[in-house]
Amino acid sequence: MDWEIFYYNESVQELISDWPIGIRAYYARVTERMIRFGPNLGMPFTRSMGNGLFEIRAKGKEGIGRAFFCTIVDQRIIILHAFVKKTQKTPKKELDVAKRRMKYVKANW
Repeated sequence: MDWEIFYYNESVQELISDWPIGIRAYYARVTERMIRFGPNLGMPFTRSMGNGLFEIRAKGKEGIGRAFFCTIVDQRIIILHAFVKKTQKTPKKELDVAKRRMKYVKANW
């Protein structure tokens, strides 16, 4: 059975839609693999951020995009937050948004 991908809200989906085409294409290839094989693709596609939070590592010639996600029952993947990286390290602010949303999803979805 394939996995399903859901978005935390419409603004997360819009953020990803606004990514440069190269990053968006890489993201699409990774999410297609996740649907077919599950979210645990490993490097260089996905990486654990700890405590059930993971990131999709999308890159293109225009830069690097990150989309945080978690999984819930019935093979569902929830994309919690997305941004385009400007620095080498993941900003704490972006990570905090994803953690807060994951906590909400795990309690209410």
